[in-house]
Amino acid sequence: MIQIGGEKLYGPYSPGIKSYGIIWLSGQIAPESGDDTASQTKGALDKIDALLAAAGVDKNAVCFAQILLDDIEDFAAMNEVYGSWVEEMENKPARAAFEAGALPAKAKVEIVIQAIDSNCCE
Repeated sequence: MIQIGGEKLYGPYSPGIKSYGIIWLSGQIAPESGDDTASQTKGALDKIDALLAAAGVDKNAVCFAQILLDDIEDFAAMNEVYGSWVEEMENKPARAAFEAGALPAKAKVEIVIQAIDSNCCE
């Protein structure tokens, strides 16, 4: 098992873990990216791209995304940015999105990712 990434942490956890080809990324938030949901979604996805690269894969390895919103009314703004991020992917990941409220650091969106490194254990 290896720890992935060195992003700013908001608690006692690893940004990501890779074990036997499975990659789990902790929820990524980006309140520093702006005050609106679209900016924070873009910032979180940028962090995810960097963590996936550190794990030796790219977003095409993502099999599941869980998106937590501070307010479900922000779904369309998040979905527009997320949709652009997955647009070129041949197999878009499964996804759940819901209102969680009171996210860390007053973030508007938090994104959790699971991915598989298909080249890992062949």
